[in-house]
Amino acid sequence: MTGDERTTAFINSLDPGNTPFLDEIEKEAKKTNVPIIRTEMQSFIKLLLAVKKPLSVLEVGCAIGFSALLMSEYAPQGCKITTIEKYEKRIPVARENFRRAGKEKDITLLEGDAVDWLKKLEGPYDFIFMDAAKGQYIHFLPDILRLMPEGGILLSDNVLQGGDIIESRYAVTRRNRTIHTRMRDYLYELKHHPQLETAILPLGDGATVSVKKGTEG
Repeated sequence: MTGDERTTAFINSLDPGNTPFLDEIEKEAKKTNVPIIRTEMQSFIKLLLAVKKPLSVLEVGCAIGFSALLMSEYAPQGCKITTIEKYEKRIPVARENFRRAGKEKDITLLEGDAVDWLKKLEGPYDFIFMDAAKGQYIHFLPDILRLMPEGGILLSDNVLQGGDIIESRYAVTRRNRTIHTRMRDYLYELKHHPQLETAILPLGDGATVSVKKGTEG
């Protein structure tokens, strides 16, 4: 275990956990090898929700619904969450988890490709969580920006690609080069877009948090 891993393990050991139901969903996900957000990202999301107090949340990438349920649990009362998922095998599991949690009225699950759904949505969304296909982040961004109000927060997960992002594109495997290039373009755009103030954080497998500053000019 490296020094960074030991530090993360120590920090996570202090985490008080979530509600019993969320802990149960997390255990189920690990048993079935469904990727969910790491403990450190869970903690960071809860912090951002406490600061921002969003009443409208958009999630791109639902999986089995764990992160949507987490946000619904720790967001202010009355917060409505819209989440998008296209992997057909996970959609019924997510819907069942929302039903079990009694969150069907608070969480709306949209089935299909996020590229298509994002063009149809009107927003605005106070808080947007991006956790879908990493090679698509850069393509989602124009509509994400349209859906964000001034002061809105965009949180993107898994942006460092296990450390590959710092390597030359020729140092990564050929099948990962397109994703590598697109993620680098995404990070550059987040840091240089005139409407965004962005921090890139070495949290989990890397995260960015962006705040929309307002209209250009």
